[in-house]
Amino acid sequence: MVQGCTSDAGKSVMVAGLCRVLARHGVSVAPFKPQNMALNSAVTVDGGEIGRAQAVQAQACKLEPHTDMNPILLKPSSDTGAQVIVHGKAVSAMQATEYHDYKKVAMQAVIDSHTRLASKYQKIVVEGAGSPAEINLRANDIANMGFAEKVDCPVVLIADIDRGGVFAHLVGTLDLLEPSEQARVVGFIINRFRGDISLLESGLSWLEERTGKPVIGVVPYLTNFFLDAEDAISTAQVTADNHTQLKVVVPVLARISNHTDFDALRMHPNVDLEFVSVEQNTIEADLIILPGSKNVLGDLASLKAAGWDKKLKRHLRFGGKIIGICGGYQMLGRQISDPDAIETNQGQAHGFALLETATVLHPEKQLKRISGTLLGDEFSKAPVNGYEIHCGITTELTPHLSALIRLENDQYDGLVNAENNVIGTYLHGLFDNPEAANGLLQWAGLESDNAADLEVIREQQLERLADCLEDSLDQSFIASLKAL
Repeated sequence: MVQGCTSDAGKSVMVAGLCRVLARHGVSVAPFKPQNMALNSAVTVDGGEIGRAQAVQAQACKLEPHTDMNPILLKPSSDTGAQVIVHGKAVSAMQATEYHDYKKVAMQAVIDSHTRLASKYQKIVVEGAGSPAEINLRANDIANMGFAEKVDCPVVLIADIDRGGVFAHLVGTLDLLEPSEQARVVGFIINRFRGDISLLESGLSWLEERTGKPVIGVVPYLTNFFLDAEDAISTAQVTADNHTQLKVVVPVLARISNHTDFDALRMHPNVDLEFVSVEQNTIEADLIILPGSKNVLGDLASLKAAGWDKKLKRHLRFGGKIIGICGGYQMLGRQISDPDAIETNQGQAHGFALLETATVLHPEKQLKRISGTLLGDEFSKAPVNGYEIHCGITTELTPHLSALIRLENDQYDGLVNAENNVIGTYLHGLFDNPEAANGLLQWAGLESDNAADLEVIREQQLERLADCLEDSLDQSFIASLKAL
């Protein structure tokens, strides 16, 4: 089990890398994260919802993602509340204190999933959540040491040296653990190191002498490294070249979800993608994309309060294009209703009225993988594939809209307005297929067709990561992982 001294210490990436190391050596391995809190999610082969990081880790294992790989997923809808997803299905919306008591029930779901995985695979690489040293969350813990103690799992502590204070992080975390938990820690990994390692060696010797634990490895900082983000929006910038750039703007909603939809645009050499604050006054772009949201009515209210109704209309008057994905699609319509208070108690709200649609949120979440082709002459029937994760049912109010995607089951998804400058769709992964991305970006004004193939890039990065770990981690540790 990989546990971190802090959030974003590199747990998700480390688990993915270790999974690929084992898989390339012929070991049957699966990833596992008992509890994840994230708004980036994926649809599994068994029709459930898990954290996107676990879907990437499954790919590292050369497996299809399954709900047992992340039995508990928390999707925050406010600062104190979240939707609780168990074994891929939403069971309830809970406040933080309510969920703290629910952990006793959640632990059984965690153990059930772990038991099933253990019966199928030779190895399981487990990812913790946050830090095991969060004293206020120790009671009924299912995410870190509570789980490790329950299943008798050895633990590696990882710390990010790039943010500073790495020795304090490791020593302090270890010191705050119970004696049995301290004994469970088999060593440390220092992540994201830059510079001359000889300058670090005296600190490593001190750390080992101080704690009695080995430093398993110092992993270098990987420049231009890409894997799907677990939750936080990546601040890493991929520089577009100076030719035929297309400016794309995405507002960062308070409850933005599945912002990995835009990874393919970040990787495009001719696209300048910018995540902007909702409060930003001036929006200069060729294409504005309204992203998904876990609290559509709340995020819509924030956009309206910041004047985005006027900003979007101005953008269209000056020849710009707009795409809404999932929650963003719902916002583009005339009305959104939430009669069962699934996300908020607001009831209903008027949308931006840029598409003649209305949406009603329903308790039953739509979870499915979908494939099809883009309609419209400018898209040349480009193939698309992705997934839907939403509670809303959207209906047309007029017959003057065109469908965006014809699905394999002869159904349709998405709409295009009569002026052909506004698109809405429920499809997450809209830009992941290069042919579809090229068509959509050319519709938005880009002349090139250099769209990135995320699947190829993801595989290249997983292999690069595995190479790095095999070079930088202690060989006896790698051998112990491979041993059956």
